[in-house]
Formats: sequence, structure tokens, C-alpha cells
Amino acid sequence: MPIKIPSDLPAFDVLTNEGVMVMSEDQAARQDIRPLKIGLLNLMPKKIQTENQFARLIGATPLQIDLSLIRMSEHQTRNTAAEHMESFYHPFQEVKDEKFDGLIITGAPIEHLEFQEVTYWDELREVMDWTQTNVHSTFGVCWGGMAMINHFHGVPKHILPHKAFGCFRHSNLAPASPFLRGFSDDCVIPVSRWTEMKQYEIDAVPELVTLLGSDEVGPCLVEDPVHRALYIFNHFEYDSDTLKQEYDRDASTGTAINVPVNYYPDDDPTRRPMNRWRSHAHLLYGNWINEIYQSTPFDMQEIGH
Repeated sequence: MPIKIPSDLPAFDVLTNEGVMVMSEDQAARQDIRPLKIGLLNLMPKKIQTENQFARLIGATPLQIDLSLIRMSEHQTRNTAAEHMESFYHPFQEVKDEKFDGLIITGAPIEHLEFQEVTYWDELREVMDWTQTNVHSTFGVCWGGMAMINHFHGVPKHILPHKAFGCFRHSNLAPASPFLRGFSDDCVIPVSRWTEMKQYEIDAVPELVTLLGSDEVGPCLVEDPVHRALYIFNHFEYDSDTLKQEYDRDASTGTAINVPVNYYPDDDPTRRPMNRWRSHAHLLYGNWINEIYQSTPFDMQEIGH
């Protein structure tokens, strides 16, 4: 089954051209099934790029997905056209009475700030508490995952002396986990962050289970069964050239930046980077969607009870 998104959302044409099954709202209305309602709380500045990345992954499953784009109510983005935000996004305060089968909370380029210094932190805390009554399963990504694990468990983030930047090999620490169904013993994942979570601080919380981790860049994917949540600190959703875009941006402005590790062939930034994480990205998000489908109530009003 395809993902249901507005036919005039930029992701509709992008995914169609890539062979991902997409469906307009009119087409979806003619199917006599209940789609999974997934929200994307998009905190990234490049909204359209992020929409494409996550829609591509959750739209590759055999289920019909109804994707809702959500923004913080008072925060105004400066990197995406106001017309796009007005046409496709709903402020959180307008959707907080609704129920969702799943919610993705993206990262945000604000790692250098303490959580309490983020302008929309109070509302984000409201969102995270709201997931416990209105969302069946939540997926926090990068800074979004760090925010959730801090909010629910007090696990702090730590500033790194140098940016963790590149493609790093991660070990499968829980092969029996349904979220890692089909995973190899290890996999490569893009990393781009100035902060880290400490494994020993996660281990100090009995409810948390680390599913993927790296000797070089630490814990990556953490399950929080009590809060029906997953936290991932790295970027399976990245396009093949996302790290290149970040590197080229910083290099062009003279910002000190290392060539992303293990990304370009022979670490040569003049060569085309290789995507070595796409298959595991689809596995992870497909497994997440499947677990939602297997366990979410058919009557959405029962979500959270």
C-alpha cells in the first residue's frame, strides 16, 4: 500500500519519480481500510528535504500511511516558504486533540543550546507528555531523541570536542528485537552531531534497552518500552548527498570541518559518495511501522489508554 500525502506536496512528485507508491487523498478515500496515521513533527530548517526523507522510508511499507505534517505553534521557520508552511503544516496546538498511531520528532540544529534555552522547549515538553495519551508509538531522531530521553529519564547530552561526522559502523546489540528484524550483525549509519549520549548513563536506567551502538560514536538506537518510544541519535533517513551538502556548506564558508569519515571513496571529497545505509534504513522504519500495525488499536480513540 502507498503513503497518502497531498498531491501538491513536493514529496509527491519526488517519491513518484523514485518508484515509491504514493496516493492522493481522493484515491485513499475509495479504499475500505483504516490507514495508519503518522505525524511528522518537523524541527529541521530544510522542511521539504526532511519531508522527502521520512516520507520515502515510511511510504515503502505494504500499508497505507496517512502522513500529517506538524510544526511548533509559535516558532516561525526562516528556511522554508511561508506558503508551504501554511499549505501543509498544522501547529501542534491545532492537532493536540487528535490521536496518532505514530509520531516522528526530528532533529534540530540547536545542539549547542541547553534544552531549557530552546525557545520552544516548554511546548516540546507538552508534546512529549501528550505522546503518552495520544500517540501509540513515538520515534525521536537525533536531537529529538536526545530531548525525549532527557525529558522522560533525565539522561543528559554531552558536547563533543570535535563533530562526529561521517559514516560509522554500528553493532547489532539486540538481534531478537522486532525493530531489528532482518538486520545484519553490523551496519553503517550516517552521523552528524556535536553532542553525544553516554552509554553508562543510559544503562543506569533499567527501562532503556540499547539496540544499536558504536565503539567510535557511542549508543545509536535505544528502545523505551515504558513510553512506547524509540530514540535514534544518528541519521538513517539521510539522502546519499546529505553529508556532502553539509561538508560543502562549511567548506565554502571557511568553517573548520573534517572530511566526513568513511563516506567518500578513499576519503576523497571530489568523488561521488556511496550510500551504504539505505537498505537498513528501510528495514528499521518498515519494522517500526509493522510493530505499530500489529499493536495499535483499530479504534483510534483507545490509543493511550
